[in-house]
Amino acid sequence: MKNILSLIFLTAIVMTGCSTKERSENPFLNDTYDTPFEVPPFEKIKTSHYMPAYLQGIEEQKSEIRAIITNKQEPTFENTIKALEYSGKLMTRVSRVFGSLNSANTNDTLQQLNKELSPILSKHRDDISLNDTLFLRVKSVYENHEKFNLNDEEEKVLEDTYKNFIRSGAGLSAEDKNKLRKINEELSLLSVQFGQNLLAETNDFKLIIDKKEDLSGLPEGVIAQAAQTAKSFKMDGKWVFTIQYPIMEPFLKYSDKRELRQKLFTAYFMKGDNDNDRDNKKIIARIANLRVERSKLLGYNSYADFVLERNMAKTPDRVKEFLGQVWAAATPVAKAEAAAQQELINSEGGKFKLEPWDWWYYSDKIKKARYDLDDEITRPYFKIDNVMEGMFYVANQLYGLEFTKRTDIPKYHPDVNTFEVKRNGQHVGILLIDNYPRPSKRNGAWCGAFRGQSRDINEKMITPVVTMVTNSTPPAADKPSLLTAYEAETLFHEFGHALHQLLSNSTYPGVSGTSVPRDFVELPSQIMEHWVLEPEVLKVYARHYQTGEVIPAEIVEKLDKASKFNTGFVTVEYLAASLLDMEYHSLTEPVEFDIHKFEMAAMDKYGLIPEIKPRYRSTYFNHIWASGYASGYYAYMWSEILDADAFQAFKETGNIFNKEVAARFEKEILSKGGTRDPLEMYIAFRGKEPGIDALLINRGLK
Repeated sequence: MKNILSLIFLTAIVMTGCSTKERSENPFLNDTYDTPFEVPPFEKIKTSHYMPAYLQGIEEQKSEIRAIITNKQEPTFENTIKALEYSGKLMTRVSRVFGSLNSANTNDTLQQLNKELSPILSKHRDDISLNDTLFLRVKSVYENHEKFNLNDEEEKVLEDTYKNFIRSGAGLSAEDKNKLRKINEELSLLSVQFGQNLLAETNDFKLIIDKKEDLSGLPEGVIAQAAQTAKSFKMDGKWVFTIQYPIMEPFLKYSDKRELRQKLFTAYFMKGDNDNDRDNKKIIARIANLRVERSKLLGYNSYADFVLERNMAKTPDRVKEFLGQVWAAATPVAKAEAAAQQELINSEGGKFKLEPWDWWYYSDKIKKARYDLDDEITRPYFKIDNVMEGMFYVANQLYGLEFTKRTDIPKYHPDVNTFEVKRNGQHVGILLIDNYPRPSKRNGAWCGAFRGQSRDINEKMITPVVTMVTNSTPPAADKPSLLTAYEAETLFHEFGHALHQLLSNSTYPGVSGTSVPRDFVELPSQIMEHWVLEPEVLKVYARHYQTGEVIPAEIVEKLDKASKFNTGFVTVEYLAASLLDMEYHSLTEPVEFDIHKFEMAAMDKYGLIPEIKPRYRSTYFNHIWASGYASGYYAYMWSEILDADAFQAFKETGNIFNKEVAARFEKEILSKGGTRDPLEMYIAFRGKEPGIDALLINRGLK
C-alpha cells in the first residue's frame, strides 16, 4: 500500500508539472546533460530521480500522442509516423540508464523500483499500441504511402510501425484488448522476478575451501583469485569459488577433487530450481502459458510463430530443420569426445562413468596431451588491457577508428573504462567497457547504449554512447586480469555489437544500430571473433604481461591446431539450449507443466547424450525468460552461417584487413541498422546468399 500511495503522490506531482528546482536537481529532467559528450552524469543520478523522471516522461509522451491524434490535418508520414518515432525522448533517456544500471550495477532499491515500474510501463506501452485513433492514422499512412514520396529508410520505418501496431493487438476487439493488457502486465512482472531470483541464486552460493589439499590441481593464479574472493567476503585464510562462470570454469577444468567439481557444477546447474523463495519453475510455467495465450489472441499458432515472423528464419519448422542439420553433424563428434574421455578415465583406474562435471577436467587433459596446450599456458599473453588494444587495432585497420581513453567522462562504476572514438579526427561516439563480475551485475556479456545513434527531428547527427559489459576473469592480488582465449573471443564479440552501434548511420532511432532481427544481430559481433586468433593479430596484442614478449609462434600454431578441439561438446550444449527454447515456444496450447519432465522429454526427443547438459537449463535461461531471446536463442548459430561466410570475403582476398571488403561491410551492414531487409543487406555485401557449409567447416564438423 505504501508503494501504491507513493506512486499516486508522485503522479500528482508530475501531472502538475515539475518545478524549476525539481528539474535542476534531477539530471533526467534537464534538456541536456552538462557533461562531456552528454554522457549521463552517473555521480549526480540518485535512485529517487528515476520514478519522477519516468512519470514525467510518460506524461510528456502522452501529450505528444494526443497532439498526433487530435491533428485535424490528413495523416502524413511527417505528422504521424515521424512524430510518433520522435516521441518519448525523456522516456528513452531515463530507461536507457535505468535498464543498463539495473543489469550491470543493481541493488535492492533498484530491483524494488523495477517491480513498481513494470506494470506502469506495460500500461503505458499498451495505451499507445492499443489506441484506436492513433492506429487509424498509422494505417492511413501505410495504405497511402505512395503519396508521400518516401525514401527507403522511411518506407522501412512506416512498415515496421504499422506491423508493430498489428502485432501489439491494435486490430483486436475491446474485450480482447483488455485481456492482452492483463497478460502483458503479468508477463512484465514475471520476467522481472525471474531475473531477480537468478541474480540472488547466483550470488548466494559459495564453495568455501579451508584445506590446502582440496586445492589440488588448481593453478597458482586460480588459487590466488580464490583467496582474494574469500577476502572480499571477510574469510581471510580460506578460498572461495562462486558460480560466476569465469570463476567456476577454471575450477571445473583443473580441480583434482571430483566431489568438489560435482558440488560446484550442481550448484550452477540447479540455479532457480531449489524449491526456495527464489525458485523459478512456477514462473517459467506461467510465462510459457501466458505467451501461448497472447499468441493465440493475436492470431498465431504459437509464440515461436509470432516471434519468427519478423526474423530471417520466418517459421519454427525452418529453425528446427536448421538446428537438426547441425545436430546431426555435431552429435557423432560429441560422442567421440565423450568416448575418448571415458577411455582416459579407465586408463587412470577411475571406476566411474563420465558425468557432466567431469567434462571440463578430462577434455582439458586430452587437449594438453594432444596439443601441449591449456589456458594456463596462454593466459599470460592475454592480459585484458592488451586484448582490448588488439580489438581496437582490428577496428582501426578495418574502419579507421581511433580509441582514446578518457578520464574526464562520468562512469557508473570504478571498473568501467571510457574511450572516445574518432575517425579522421572527427568524433564518432563514446564507448564504456565494464569487464569484471560483481554481485551487482548479472551473469553473461552484453552490449547496449546510453544513447543510440540517430538524427534529431532537424536532421542533426546524434552520436552514440555505447556500453559493453562482460564478466571476465578479474585481476588477482598480484596479477592483472589474464583471460582465456574464449574470454578474449567474448570481448571481441561484444565489441562487434559496439561497432554496429558506433558505425550506424541512420536517421530514425527505431531502425538504427542493432535494431535488426534477432537472427541477424549476431553477424557483426560474431564476425569479429574471427580476428582474435589470427596470427597477424596475435602478434600485435598477445604479449606476455611480465616480459612483454610476443606470443611465440609455436603457441600460435598450437592454438590454430586446437581451435576445433571440443567443438562437438560446444556445439551440442548450445544446440540443446536452442532446441529447449523452441520446444517451450512451439506449444500451441497452455499445458500443465512439470519443468523437469518437460526438459527431460525435450532432450530425449533429440537424443542428448547424458554426459552433456544444455548450456542453459530452464530455471536459469535468462535469455528466453527475461532478455528478449525467446524463440531466438538459435540466432547465434543462424548468424554463424552469415559470419563464417562473411569472413571468407576477407580471406579470399588474402588480406584479413582488406579495406575494400571492410568498406563494403560497413556500408551495406554496419551503417544500415534495420533500414533494409537483412538478407538483401547481406547479398549486397557478399553478392550471394550464404550456405551452411561454411558454418560446419568453421566448427570442424565437416
